[in-house]
Amino acid sequence: MNAGWIRVGQGFDIHRFSDDPTRVLVLGGSVFDGERGLEGHSDADVISHACSDALLGAAGLGDIGMHFPDTDQRWKGADSLTLLRHVMSLVGQQRWSVANIDCAVVCERPKLAPRRDEMQATLTQIVGAPVTIKGNRAERLGAIGRDEGIACFATALLVHDDAADARDGTAGDRDHDADDPDDHDADDHAEAPPAVDARQETP
Repeated sequence: MNAGWIRVGQGFDIHRFSDDPTRVLVLGGSVFDGERGLEGHSDADVISHACSDALLGAAGLGDIGMHFPDTDQRWKGADSLTLLRHVMSLVGQQRWSVANIDCAVVCERPKLAPRRDEMQATLTQIVGAPVTIKGNRAERLGAIGRDEGIACFATALLVHDDAADARDGTAGDRDHDADDPDDHDADDHAEAPPAVDARQETP
């Protein structure tokens, strides 16, 4: 497979805990009742935000702050899963498909393990590919270790749709004449998708 058909993106998000008692804590689309909420323009779901950031970066579409700036009132209090769905539509328009997303959440609280399957299932359904979540403690180091907020790192792997098209287009030829030394995979000659200009208007 042509290396140009594969892209990797890294995403990051961090929010401090809010002193507003009306804020709810949302992580991976799940509401954690009884926990302090996070400050943010939207619902401050750091896991969903990091996933969106990783997808945008892998597709060459900028970052989450560019598409959903905190100066835009349209996104005030927004459901971060709605933002993730919008990001998926942008990625799909560039003919990229998600292979998987892996998330590392750093926090002292809440405990993620009891809700891990629920969060992973929600994000996987939206992304259409496996989303995994790992919980990590900061071991009392820095602001996160002092229980001042939550951070999340995400890594996304994308595969361009033309890679599958190239494989499908050459399958019959390979079966027809597998011994022909001049019969190479179309992947070897296919051009990588062009770079995308990330400077586009915010939705």
